[in-house]
Amino acid sequence: MAAPALLRGLPFLRLRLRLHHHHRVPAAGLLALVQRPLCSSPCESTRSEEATKAGELSKLKELPKLFDSIDDPKFRRWRDKEEEILRDIEPIVLLAKEILHSDRYKDGERLTAEDEKVAVERLLAYHPHSEDKIGCGLDSIMVDRHPQFRHSRCLFVVRTDGGWIDFSYQKCLRQYIQNKYPSHAQRFIREHFKRGSS
Repeated sequence: MAAPALLRGLPFLRLRLRLHHHHRVPAAGLLALVQRPLCSSPCESTRSEEATKAGELSKLKELPKLFDSIDDPKFRRWRDKEEEILRDIEPIVLLAKEILHSDRYKDGERLTAEDEKVAVERLLAYHPHSEDKIGCGLDSIMVDRHPQFRHSRCLFVVRTDGGWIDFSYQKCLRQYIQNKYPSHAQRFIREHFKRGSS
């Protein structure tokens, strides 16, 4: 019983793979439209199978909308711009995540001169309140636990007077994207930045 069900799913799998490779549609998105169990036990009720089939059919009706958006020139331009933005910010995102989430820096440790230069030029310079963060002057950038959310590590500006204040690298990136890609920033930020980090 499993083999015929698997064979029925092959055209959808081929379609998904073709779309994924040629049109860069997220594979999970199309798979969710056609996903169904490969086999079923004889004790399952036919009513639940019929309800499942009806749900699948209604989801399949959404496929033409998906194909329309793939061929839409506006959609294609958006995808191209999205890839450009991702390529642009990828190095600084990877560095920020490595600084915060690896064992490279201990809590309270100052960044190396090289990492600090990149953090100041590619992140802090774009923070919407960078002047307030720097205050009387920038002494260094360090990594430490967030004062309120002790399970989270974040970047801190250490001022010349000895005071220090945290700053969000995601706020910096959002501002950078808004400055450099104003016509695409809102959509990119909505789709790629988690909601809680505004």
